[in-house]
Amino acid sequence: MTSIVKKLTRAGIIAGLYTVLVFPVISVASGFIQFRPSEALTLLPAFFSESVFAVAIGCLLANVITGCQLLDIIFGSLVTLLAGVCTHFIGKLKVNKHAKFVLSGLPPVLLNAFLLPVIWYFAYGELLSLYLYNVISLLISQTVSVYLLGGIVYYSVDKFKGLNNPLFE
Repeated sequence: MTSIVKKLTRAGIIAGLYTVLVFPVISVASGFIQFRPSEALTLLPAFFSESVFAVAIGCLLANVITGCQLLDIIFGSLVTLLAGVCTHFIGKLKVNKHAKFVLSGLPPVLLNAFLLPVIWYFAYGELLSLYLYNVISLLISQTVSVYLLGGIVYYSVDKFKGLNNPLFE
């Protein structure tokens, strides 16, 4: 399989996975208290450049499916894209895999926690006084999704890439 076909296939699978992983938790997948297991996939840009856009597209589709407002759909997905770009560059650092894991999780956790409440303020007319509450809530839920669930994804991919698996080239 050619490199471009592998990358497009992998990107499609990642975008699809992000989207469908929202369904089991759809009641808490968006809103002021949100939990998305699919955020575990936000560590994949540390390994695969094509996953930067794949995760953002999956986020966009999940935002549409969960009924988010247009501003949240657009700008929330752009936050995910920005986090993916940052994670991708962190993935290129010459540090050990454990440090890379910790550093790679920072963009999706911190950017979502600090920027989504601002987007929600404009999209839903949420009270600005709830900003700190939303930041804390997102820091907790993102940390669980990215570091706990994402750790499983990260170390699994790292292991399979280390075995020279052709699917992970």
